[in-house]
Amino acid sequence: MRERWLWLLKNTLNRWTVKLARSGTGPFSLVRHVGRKSGATYETPIIVARAAEGFIAELTYGENVNWYRNIVAAGGCELVVDGAPHHVIAVEPYPSDAGRRAFPPPARLVLRLTGRHEYRLLRTVAADRTAR
Repeated sequence: MRERWLWLLKNTLNRWTVKLARSGTGPFSLVRHVGRKSGATYETPIIVARAAEGFIAELTYGENVNWYRNIVAAGGCELVVDGAPHHVIAVEPYPSDAGRRAFPPPARLVLRLTGRHEYRLLRTVAADRTAR
């Protein structure tokens, strides 16, 4: 059942949200990643929140989705936020409470009410340089 749901998202809603993410409008950002086996480049829409170290992503479908497995295997990816590319150099676990707090109040409430607890820091090059 889960595979059918993910297929449906990929082939319907994701096509629309990828267009929004590319345009830099709306809440969606774009993860550009390389397939672990295929070597092909993919674009997956996600919602992120800014953080001092980069961006916070909530793993709505857990760690076993391809975009996440691909960026972990590669050690990074390109993240397009508001139309601007950011080079992700590391993917790190992030505390649930801090992850929720990174998002604005309406999203934070939805994340709390839906019991979301898997967050990751997508550490970026620019954030890494300013931290030094």
